[in-house]
Amino acid sequence: MYQRILVPIDGSATSERALQEAIKLAAAGKAQLRLLYVLEAVYPLDTEGYAFIDHAALQDAVRKTGERALAQAAETVRRSGMTAETALLDVTGERVANVIDDEALTWKADLIVIGTHGRSGLSRLLLGSVAEGVVRGAKVPVLLVRAE
Repeated sequence: MYQRILVPIDGSATSERALQEAIKLAAAGKAQLRLLYVLEAVYPLDTEGYAFIDHAALQDAVRKTGERALAQAAETVRRSGMTAETALLDVTGERVANVIDDEALTWKADLIVIGTHGRSGLSRLLLGSVAEGVVRGAKVPVLLVRAE
């Protein structure tokens, strides 16, 4: 079985489902869990009308959202009788999927468990898919957990 399971989260219901699956797998094999939240950079818009936005405050709000999501996920793991490491990583111009893949290698994960919204067509084209990017680039097995 898997001994080190990386679980990227984003605070969505879909990532919560992925976390629940990861907890089941970890409990069955007594595996370690690492919860990962990747911060995406908030780029200032250099357009008239957006000059009033406090970008430092916006980036701080994004960081706090990540911290809350990690804390909630860690509490979910704790309620299941287990523990989990947490990591909050900044993206500095990298794709989120690449950051997740790199973290899996660095942490020596046996498995990545990630939620997918299952988008297709235009919404997939416009929004992209972090999960798809992870699957395409991962050097470790990936378990995709679909949204309900």
